[in-house]
Amino acid sequence: MAVLELRPAGLYCPAGDFYIDPWGPVDRAVLTHAHADHARRGHARYLAQRDALGVLLARLGPVSIDAVGYGEARTIGGARVSLHPAGHVLGSSQVRVEVDGETWVVTGDYKLDPDPTCIAFEPVRADVLITESTFGLPIYRWSPPDRLFAEIDEWWRGNAAQGRPSVVYAYAFGKAQRILAGVDATIGPIICHGAVEVLNRCYREAGVALPATLAPTGPARAADRAAGAGALVVAPPSAQSTPWLRRFPDASDAFASGWMQLRGARRRRSVDRGFVMSDHADWPGLLRAIEASGATRVYATHGYAASLARYLTDRGLDARTFETREFDAQYSGEQEEPALPGDGGAAVDAGGGAEAGGPPDA
Repeated sequence: MAVLELRPAGLYCPAGDFYIDPWGPVDRAVLTHAHADHARRGHARYLAQRDALGVLLARLGPVSIDAVGYGEARTIGGARVSLHPAGHVLGSSQVRVEVDGETWVVTGDYKLDPDPTCIAFEPVRADVLITESTFGLPIYRWSPPDRLFAEIDEWWRGNAAQGRPSVVYAYAFGKAQRILAGVDATIGPIICHGAVEVLNRCYREAGVALPATLAPTGPARAADRAAGAGALVVAPPSAQSTPWLRRFPDASDAFASGWMQLRGARRRRSVDRGFVMSDHADWPGLLRAIEASGATRVYATHGYAASLARYLTDRGLDARTFETREFDAQYSGEQEEPALPGDGGAAVDAGGGAEAGGPPDA
């Protein structure tokens, strides 16, 4: 019997009778992180990393969550389960499952780039590794974070010198907070859409340092327009072309996503600038993580799984793919959750609606 197997509700552990990031209602769900395509309502019991608790409760409501620290093991049935840092977003985890001396690790979404808003990725040794492959092609290679944020600061500073707001569209959970933590907050005021500010509070309550932010609500006012002159405005993609943005006339806008590396992505998003920024591992990061795991068998899933598996097979690994059709079906369009309180009337972007058919929160 395999340690993990695919069932209609998702990735299942027979020895422990639990699922990892299930897409159908189950009795016990072990979550890798709180993005909506991984953490769904409707399960009876949840296990998740402690730092993710605030975001999960804000998104799922009053559900039963066993919140554990990184490396803190739980025995569930015949399985020993522990969560380890994935470096993706606040509280994101890899799931280590050990049954009868055999260890499988499910990476969930992860990145290796430094990010002050979450615990850095930690390699976990495994016999079998199940890895995401969102950007599993050699063309995807991210610039160092200091270079990325220097580009954002330069754009913001130039607009501020002209008295223009700088609106950057970034997914409300994870990427928005990473931008806040990485930019030079001395350039000007920072204004956040309500959907972002709700999650900023969760980050601050978890001990993550973010700069001071403003969150205008209600109808646009002259005071909002005055405060917005020279400000950096962080909003989810769902806010683009909505009445909320009328309070920032003559704004320069930008979109932050790994898909901005694709030719024509900025034009399709109809923005002035595109910043290549992702909360997922790029191609070199995927290869480093796989090698560090020491796994002799690798399953690639989510994204360019077949391409990554083929590359690994050519280099002597036992590499395969998981056909997670229920999960991957979400990659094709806009995915949004219902609005959270204080979002200013627009839906909270759940990490969906990636450019060029890309997966959520990329």
